[in-house]
Amino acid sequence: QIHLVESGGGSVQTGGSLRLSCTASKNFVGTVNYVAWFRQIPGKEREGLATSWVADSSPYVDSSVKGRFTISQDNAKNTVYLQMNSLQPDDTGVYFCAAEKTIGGSLFAASLYKFWGQGTQVNVSS
Repeated sequence: QIHLVESGGGSVQTGGSLRLSCTASKNFVGTVNYVAWFRQIPGKEREGLATSWVADSSPYVDSSVKGRFTISQDNAKNTVYLQMNSLQPDDTGVYFCAAEKTIGGSLFAASLYKFWGQGTQVNVSS
């Protein structure tokens, strides 16, 4: 069992940046293998943005945000970050982090992750 807490959401203008944090109740390494960021936009399915293989911090970023979003981790702080640059109004939504030990399919499939945070709201205005 692992408890996740997101932070860092807020309101920015188009072109701005935010860094989201996902802090775990225990060390990621040895507990889970994947920590991911998802986004929920009203009326749409929860979409995967980026995943980190925690053993060596290997990042996997979805093509939809590649070049603008990066995922990184700080094992000493039990924290995974999502750096978001060049934000657009379409990026507005609730951002969640999730973790799982074994993924038997797409790293960006929300249904395959067991542990979730409560989400943090991101608003991008034009």
